[in-house]
Order: sequence, then C-alpha cells, then structure tokens
Amino acid sequence: MDLNSRSGGGATDRGRGGREGVDHVSSSPSQRQCERTAFSFYCAVREQLPVWLLEDMRSMEVFCWEDGRPRAFLPSEALLYALVHDHRDYASYLLNRYSVSALRVLRCSFCCRSGAPHLNVAVRYDRVSILGTMVETLKDCDTQSERREFLDACSGCSHVTDAGKTAVQLAVELSRPDCLLLLLVHGAQPDGLNVALQTLVSCNVSQRRDAQRCLDLLLLFLPKPPTLCHLQEEPQRWQSLLGNEVFCWLCGLAPPPLLLQALRCLARFGPDQISTLPDFLQLLECPVGITGK
Repeated sequence: MDLNSRSGGGATDRGRGGREGVDHVSSSPSQRQCERTAFSFYCAVREQLPVWLLEDMRSMEVFCWEDGRPRAFLPSEALLYALVHDHRDYASYLLNRYSVSALRVLRCSFCCRSGAPHLNVAVRYDRVSILGTMVETLKDCDTQSERREFLDACSGCSHVTDAGKTAVQLAVELSRPDCLLLLLVHGAQPDGLNVALQTLVSCNVSQRRDAQRCLDLLLLFLPKPPTLCHLQEEPQRWQSLLGNEVFCWLCGLAPPPLLLQALRCLARFGPDQISTLPDFLQLLECPVGITGK
C-alpha cells in the first residue's frame, strides 16, 4: 500500500497498481494538508487508538480532497482503515453508529468509478470477525435487492486489486472458507465453482483443506451446479480429488450423494443452521468435507 493511496484522494485508491499512484503529486497546499491529516488518521488506526479518540479525529481533524475541495472524512473511509488494520472495536462502532451508510462504496479519485467494496477488502485481509458484523449490518437495508447489491458488488475500477470480482469469487480464489460461509449464509450469490475446482487442483498440500472447504460450501449453496462434462477428460484425477459419487454428480451421470442432498436442503431452507449442526455432521469439521474419498 503506497503512501499516496493512504493519504491522497480517499481510501478507495488503496489497491491500485502500476506507476499511476506513485506519480500522483498533490497540486495545492490545501490538498497536501488533507493528505497529511488522512495519513495521520491512518497511523492512528494502525496504532489501535481508542474508538472515542479516532472518532474525534475523523469528525474534526481529518479531511479528504475531492473535486478540487476538502471534505469531511467519511465513516465508510474510516471503516476501510479499520479493516486493513483489524481494529475490530472501531469497525463495530462505525457499523453500529452509521449502519449501512458505513458500507457505501467510494469512488476512485482517478477514474471516478466505484472503488473496492468493503466486503472484498474484508475477504482480502481475512477479517472474519469484522466481516461477520458487516453482513449482519446488511439486515438494515431497506430492500432485499439493496442487500443483494452489497453482497454481490464488484469494483468497476481498474485501479483496485480485485477489480471485477465479487466477495464470494475472491473468497474462493484465496481459499477463505470462513469468509465464504458468512457470505453464502447471508445470501450472496454462490459463484466460482470452476475457480474452486482449479484452486483445488493447483494448491499445495498445506492449502488443500481450505480449498476443499470452499468447494464443499459452493456445492451446498449452488441452486443447481452446471454439468461439468470436461471433468471426464481426466477421470482418475478428479475422482481422486472429489470422490466417485460427487464426480459422477458433477458430470451429470448420477444424483448427488444422500448426505450432500440433505445438507443442500438445509442450506436452501435454513442456511443459518449449517453452523449449528452437531460436530459429527458439520461440513467444516470433516477431514475431507463432502468430497473426497
């Protein structure tokens, strides 16, 4: 994370790459002062200072430069800082105090497109605790469609590291099963099956358990997995990874295993109950999940 992205045109520029962020030069004393206040605030969050002090700073001392003039530093920008530095108390305060408005996606100061959604940042940094608070906050949305927009949002800005990816897709790609479960349980679209399969194939042994769990979760929450006939091109390889029953199901050759059918019904009609299953039935406690031998 470069200095300019922390203190310049707002927190949404954090993930940009290349020379553009490095070459960005403040053009006025007022803009440089805004950058200094924002960077001081960034450091204060990094030092895990008390919530009351951080909020006093944000509301009275910190400014952001936008459209040629300074403006107040928004709660949504402060939440990004709290996510990066895992300041759970401050994140909880912001979400409780400002609710859904703290999750509003900010625009990139370079291209003016939507920046990194907060859910994506939480997944990228593996902030499971804060992510849990965020998805609970989404229950305050006025409509179901608004809630889905937050859950399935992806950045339209090329300066953001994870541009074009939803939080679910990112969780699958990075093998973040705890983040993925939170998102799916709260209604996020279960995308990324092919990515999950490729990740399972390419990961090393130490990463395989998490990659396996991500695949298992997608298989639970997908309404109807597509028929993946290409798996039959390497049957031995995929059977060893998925187990014969799941392999045949994904190839369209057989119905899903009985346990998988039962868990899929539970995921469809009572998704919040998945994590309350007895230990011997919990998907995430099984050594090889629902797939594998």
